[in-house]
Amino acid sequence: MPYVNIKVTDEGVTREQKEQLIQGATQLLVDVLDKNPATTVVVIDEVNMDNWGIAGELVSDLRQASKQGKPSK
Repeated sequence: MPYVNIKVTDEGVTREQKEQLIQGATQLLVDVLDKNPATTVVVIDEVNMDNWGIAGELVSDLRQASKQGKPSK
């Protein structure tokens, strides 16, 4: 039973986008590994941007700086 965990920041991912991610990940496992889609589990975790960091900085700070046209630290 394949298990796929997709983590994204909580920036308004729509239900339709989540459906596309689940369908796409499932189909990828079918196409590449010949897995049974009926037993393929896909979980999407939405992570608050204050709980996600890149290059030592909070994603929330990076997004804010980007909106203001400021370079990151």
